[in-house]
Amino acid sequence: MSVAFHHKLPHSSVIHERAHVPRGRVCCLAATTTKPHPNPTTELAVEPWPLTAPAPPMSPPRPILDDPLLKSTWGHRAWLACGCTTVLVALAKSAIASCESHVWAEPVLAGGVGYVLADLGSGVYHWGIDNYGDASTPVFGAQIDAFQGHHKWPWTITRRQPANNLHALARAVAFVVGPIDLICNNPTMLGFVAVCSGCIMFSQQFHSWAHSTKSKLPPPVVALQDLGLLVSRLQHAAHHRAPYNNNYCIVSGVWNEFLDDRKVFEVLEMVLFFKFGLRPRSWSEPSSEWTEDVEEGLESS
Repeated sequence: MSVAFHHKLPHSSVIHERAHVPRGRVCCLAATTTKPHPNPTTELAVEPWPLTAPAPPMSPPRPILDDPLLKSTWGHRAWLACGCTTVLVALAKSAIASCESHVWAEPVLAGGVGYVLADLGSGVYHWGIDNYGDASTPVFGAQIDAFQGHHKWPWTITRRQPANNLHALARAVAFVVGPIDLICNNPTMLGFVAVCSGCIMFSQQFHSWAHSTKSKLPPPVVALQDLGLLVSRLQHAAHHRAPYNNNYCIVSGVWNEFLDDRKVFEVLEMVLFFKFGLRPRSWSEPSSEWTEDVEEGLESS
């Protein structure tokens, strides 16, 4: 490649000129050739870097209490009705089959196991969407985004109408339990499926009650919370305090102490990190997106 400059400058002048060259990207436009060019030139083009920094991400706006997004639609109500129907069909088939076979102990015991495992399942699911993925994650993105917003404004869950709050889980229950209703006639299996799926479907309602003050709850709900059959406001409040890495279960909360004392989720986080390089959000310092913005006039627990 033959490159020549139009002006010849002393060495000291070159150094002096370089000191005034603005910072930027230099593109050499000279062509490479094997034949001598009669007038070879080199053009230097300077493209300055952008001077303005990108704007920082804006925080989502504070929710409006009468936001239409918190209200139930007919579609929400339809999915909730479908989910409830599949659960009731499983429960009815279990009861009828138990009457015909005069076997009650096994279906009742299976229902109890379903209730206990529903609480465990709610904790594992809650831990997963709290710590991994984002709004762009396939299938679970919307729920991940909603749970992140829930940490910022936890009181909004008490403003959601029931079908709005439950329709996503009801849709999943309808698709899973519906086929089981059609093909299964075993009372023990149907008892387990009915109670487990019902508790999972209504776990978000139990969650909502755990954010409500006792004065606003029906007396039977308060009684069930006091008995430990539903997760209580006092127990769930610990999940919304730093470091936000405990008390994930939201059906009865019976698993929370066991899982937290034995650091089960911390072990799972280590396994996922060293095996797949996935870092959970709970390892980072809580950001403003996790810091609760308390509703004005909200009663303290």
